[in-house]
Amino acid sequence: MIDNHVNISKSPKFHVKKYLLKNRQKFFGKIVLDIPAGNGVTTEILVEMGCKVYPFDLFPEYFRLEGLTCERANLLDKIPVNDSFADFIICQEGIEHMTDQMKVLKEFNRILKKEGELILTTPSYSNLKAKISYLLFETEYFNKLMPPNELQSIWFADKNISDEIYYGHIFLAGIQKLRVLAKLAGFKIEKINFMRINKTSLILFPLFYPLICLSSFLTYKKSIRKNSDIPKEIKKKVFWEQLKINLNPKTLIDEHLFIVFKKEIELDDIYFQLNSNFKKLSDIT
Repeated sequence: MIDNHVNISKSPKFHVKKYLLKNRQKFFGKIVLDIPAGNGVTTEILVEMGCKVYPFDLFPEYFRLEGLTCERANLLDKIPVNDSFADFIICQEGIEHMTDQMKVLKEFNRILKKEGELILTTPSYSNLKAKISYLLFETEYFNKLMPPNELQSIWFADKNISDEIYYGHIFLAGIQKLRVLAKLAGFKIEKINFMRINKTSLILFPLFYPLICLSSFLTYKKSIRKNSDIPKEIKKKVFWEQLKINLNPKTLIDEHLFIVFKKEIELDDIYFQLNSNFKKLSDIT
């Protein structure tokens, strides 16, 4: 194994490996894009599982797996594969570095086959520690890092390798934001996997959970009463899904987000499905 982090339970790579091996049969013989591929440790696991793997990265120079070429690709550009090409995409610790996450998710939609899955991990901005840290200081790591800035938040820039800049955690997103961006890009949440407990969030949980429950239910009820032009069944479906996520104790104490999205709509059909639920501009003006 080219990276020992896959054997350390604190690493997202460990939990991705665990998920892949648990679902080995589902992945066997399938086309999988690993992007960003990093040093190739997940690509190595997928190859050993019998997948046909295509690794891509902004800096493929750091790809270490022998016998397979990692191609250079920027998630914000068109990835060099055909439409409806892949059965699965694995995006580990990548979305938080992207300046336009909607564009990235739409590109993932283009690449995936219908019912294909996007497996995404990212540092959690939805656990209680992160919420409190942001409230107090607008940073994910209270007392460890300054808020995102131009000194600490540029992780890599080398014109000898690429004109691209590798940004740090400037664009972190919580699970509710990722849910709606994914929905607008044609995905639905298929599964939320629990990684590991954030100890500070666990300590904060008994204090804040009753308040979160009360506030969430009141907002849910108020939202159902509003927007009378939208059918009540549709409102209940959307707001209930959000409410369940908000009240999920695992989300509030998990160190990381590990979400499996399923492609349910082609890009060309997204607008028409959403537009049927809302008034036209001419009806408003």
